[in-house]
Amino acid sequence: MGEARPARGDTMICTACQKTIIDGSTYCYNCGAKQPASGTAAQTPPPPAARAARKLMRSSTDKKLGGVCAGVGNYFDVDVTLVRVLWLLAVFCGGTGLLLYVILWLVLPVEPLYVPVTPQTTTAP
Repeated sequence: MGEARPARGDTMICTACQKTIIDGSTYCYNCGAKQPASGTAAQTPPPPAARAARKLMRSSTDKKLGGVCAGVGNYFDVDVTLVRVLWLLAVFCGGTGLLLYVILWLVLPVEPLYVPVTPQTTTAP
């Protein structure tokens, strides 16, 4: 009848943001990048050592004001929208969220822009 859906637990890695997504996805739900046909993307998640090496930085690409919420969301591997809603609740309920946001905006470094590098092909003479 329809296309066979991947079993739960099958994962692949987004070619743009390197986050784990469900196998067979045509678009990444984190960054929205179109994914190559199934089977061509890397099937294994990055080693745990690579995940532990990340730093808390402001996002340079996914930002609304200063990129603080996107940076916190990326650091804790949580949806950025959830972080923004929780931060908004912290601002309205206690007021300390605004102060913390401004402090992090000033203190956190900006994440560098990553430009994908394509390998150069040489032609044989």
